[in-house]
Amino acid sequence: MKNRILNSVVVLAVAIGASAFVNAVTKEVNVKESQVNWKGYKVTGSHYGTIALKSGSLEFQGDVLTGGEFVVDMNSINTTDLSGEYKDQLDGHLKSDDFFGVENHPTATLKISKVTSSGKNSYEATGDLTIKGKTHPVDFEISVYGSKATANLKIDRSKYNIRYGSGSFFDNLGDKTIYDEFDLNVDLVF
Repeated sequence: MKNRILNSVVVLAVAIGASAFVNAVTKEVNVKESQVNWKGYKVTGSHYGTIALKSGSLEFQGDVLTGGEFVVDMNSINTTDLSGEYKDQLDGHLKSDDFFGVENHPTATLKISKVTSSGKNSYEATGDLTIKGKTHPVDFEISVYGSKATANLKIDRSKYNIRYGSGSFFDNLGDKTIYDEFDLNVDLVF
């Protein structure tokens, strides 16, 4: 009798565990149609532009977002509020070791580690963001509608050893100060 009950419990546990994976789906992000916009701030204004995804995927349990993973092509940093020589100078500086050091760190990654529903189609997410070989958690909101998702992230560059022009590391920068936080606005198509 005990064996029959134990066997029934084991069978039930396996069935429940297996059913949890039945609806698990990974959806690849269309990197050509998706867009990542960045905006950095300084005392005297801001600059903005785009950066391309190299790859990405979102994980779902049925229709519910459960995770995801993204690789960003750091060589694709593109300033869109400037043109000509000034654009080329800023793009080059952002790619240099003063900022993202793309020669040694050609990609950045984000792996979503926790997702909590915050309303219909809306989620609070936590992910491990790696920039310049340093990994730190980042919290952000993400919304999913059909085959599209949007997310907004605020990143503190000082956590990734990006110190150039930072008032957190240097005194007396005055109007040359570049704020530590920058924004990423992400539109995904999958």
